[in-house]
Amino acid sequence: MSRKYFGTDGIRGEVGQFPITPEFVMKLGWAAGKVFAEQGKKTILIGKDTRISGYMFESALEAGLSAAGVNSGLLGPMPTPGIAYLTRTFYADAGIVISASHNPYHDNGIKFFSSNGTKLDDDIEKAIEEHLDLPMTTVASDQLGKAFRIDDAAGRYIEFCKSTVRRLRLKGQRIVLDCAHGATYQIAPAVFRELGAEVVVIGADPDGLNINKEVGSTSPKALQRKVIETRADLGIAFDGDGDRVVMVDGNGEVVDGDELLFIMATHAKSRGRLGGGVVGTLMSNLGLELALKEDGIDFTRAKVGDRYVMQQLKERNWRFGGESSGHLLCLDSTTTGDGVVSALQVMMALQDFDKPLHELKQGMSKCPQTMINVRRNKDIDVNSDETVKAAVADVESTLAGRGRVLLRPSGTEPVVRVMVEGEDAAQVSGLTQQLAEVVEKALA
Repeated sequence: MSRKYFGTDGIRGEVGQFPITPEFVMKLGWAAGKVFAEQGKKTILIGKDTRISGYMFESALEAGLSAAGVNSGLLGPMPTPGIAYLTRTFYADAGIVISASHNPYHDNGIKFFSSNGTKLDDDIEKAIEEHLDLPMTTVASDQLGKAFRIDDAAGRYIEFCKSTVRRLRLKGQRIVLDCAHGATYQIAPAVFRELGAEVVVIGADPDGLNINKEVGSTSPKALQRKVIETRADLGIAFDGDGDRVVMVDGNGEVVDGDELLFIMATHAKSRGRLGGGVVGTLMSNLGLELALKEDGIDFTRAKVGDRYVMQQLKERNWRFGGESSGHLLCLDSTTTGDGVVSALQVMMALQDFDKPLHELKQGMSKCPQTMINVRRNKDIDVNSDETVKAAVADVESTLAGRGRVLLRPSGTEPVVRVMVEGEDAAQVSGLTQQLAEVVEKALA
């Protein structure tokens, strides 16, 4: 489907710049409301992360939905996967998330969940886009949608997270949680404390402007320092909307999404619940693929984006997949990427294998991988540029079949990601820099 507004993960951009404006978001609420109302669906839940613009866009969506004759259930600050879960358990007709995930506070976005807690089908997104090009109308006053707050949303989601690991006991463990000043700031500490852990919390004082700022899964240095300082068993970092997780072992070393996915998959296999193979992405480390195959686990790559990982999982009827960034999917536990649930799956593996995180991650040896983001100032297909193609061929020739090259435009930022992977770290770094310079000239 060719999309005018929707990207791979909803609609996202800088606040105040089209389309992330109050006027557009109100009309987006109306357009979505009209599409669902035409199907006889009349209740949509709205949740958000902690960025300051969330108040404005929550009101705008509420107004648009009301004009379309649809009711709004307001969840307040809530992790994205929590909104998906509550949409399903409240039997709502859809869920809306106001978040820009791991981006800074001056960005925001809107994404949708179906009544099943999954991403919207393409035909629904297409119908919403078609309505966005129509004049906005308002239903009769006696048919306007109403708004209501759901006060026990956090408690319901906390209990759900715990229910995914009923055998897990964390008593005697000291765990540092980094909540990125985001949507998990109340949820995650409660979950881990109620499971018996001694919890140290950082990144849990949101002020609307500090979400993801020098904390969270994209900036794990603060967590690394705190784990060492407190002599914790490990640390767990979420991103701003709580759908990603990375961890830090007791030595202060980062354990990324590829390594966590390896631990989750091998543990699931040992318990007889793997249910097939594992889906990674084009950015997944070659070491993950090799380690899984050594353990007899099939592995395939999808395009980057949880939408595409999910698509592959459904087509193959598999359960486990994810991205290096820590966006992990365990479909026997929940319907979407969930940082808290994924972290609990890893904790379950540590308990069952009776090994520390540092030891478990040794089962996978990561290949050196370097990535440089090159600013994209114009919209061209770099993979079709003759100069770039020649440079890629040179790099691949140098790697001599012992590595990978990937050029990928980001779906969420105006950059092209230049990645090289191989056996020698110094060589990989030099080749990435060399290729990035060629891409930069092509995009200048």
